[in-house]
Amino acid sequence: SQSKEAAAPLLRKILNIDWLIGQRVGFERGAAAPVSAPSRRDRLVAIGSSAGGPAALEILLKGLPVSFPAAIVLVQHVDQVFAAGMADWLSSASGLPVRLAREGETPQPGVVLLAGTNHHIRLLKDGTLAYTAEPVNEVYRPSIDVFFESVTRYWNGEAVGVLLTGMGRDGAQGLKAMRERGFLTIAQDQASSAVYGMPKAAAAIDAAVEICPLPAIAPRLIEVFTQ
Repeated sequence: SQSKEAAAPLLRKILNIDWLIGQRVGFERGAAAPVSAPSRRDRLVAIGSSAGGPAALEILLKGLPVSFPAAIVLVQHVDQVFAAGMADWLSSASGLPVRLAREGETPQPGVVLLAGTNHHIRLLKDGTLAYTAEPVNEVYRPSIDVFFESVTRYWNGEAVGVLLTGMGRDGAQGLKAMRERGFLTIAQDQASSAVYGMPKAAAAIDAAVEICPLPAIAPRLIEVFTQ
C-alpha cells in the first residue's frame, strides 16, 4: 500500500538507529549453537521492548536455533504502520520466522509473533491471541503489561517473561505478576540497555528473577527450554 511504501524509509532509519545503538554499547553478534529438542505447545517466551528494542530483538533472536522449542510473542512499542516492516526485517535477520500475530491464532513452537496493531494484544483462556482496545487508559499501545498479565492469567504451561530496553515503566508490573505466578522472569541489565527505563523499573520492584546482559539472554532461554 501507499502508506507502507511511504513509511519504509522511516522504518529503515529507525532500525538503522537501533543498530547503531547496539554497536555503541558493544553487543555481541554470534551464530547460535544448534539445539535439538522436542516441540511442545505449552512453552512460551513473552518479550517486551521499547526504545532500542529492534536492535536488541535482532541480537536475541539471532542467538536462538531454528529448532527452538518454545513459542515467542513480542510486544514492541511501534506504530502499526511500521510493524509489518519490522517483522520482515527481524525474520530476515534471524533464523526463526517472524510475522505479525493474527487475531485468534495460537502461538506455535519456533514461530515468533509480533503484536501488529495499535491495540493491545492478549492471551485468552483458550490459548489464542486477541487484539483489544481495552484498557483505554494505558499510555503505551500495545501495552507490555497487558500482555504479560494475560499470560499470567491464562497460560497453563511453562513460560518465561523477558523485559528489554525501553523508556518508562511498561512491562514492570506485568513481569512482577509473571514472577509471582512462578514463571522465570528476566530483565536486561543496565550496561547492555540502550535505554535503561523499563528494565530498571522491573528491577526496582523485584520483578525479575534474573538480570542479564543482552548476549546472555538467548543462551539462558535455550538452557531453560532444552534441559
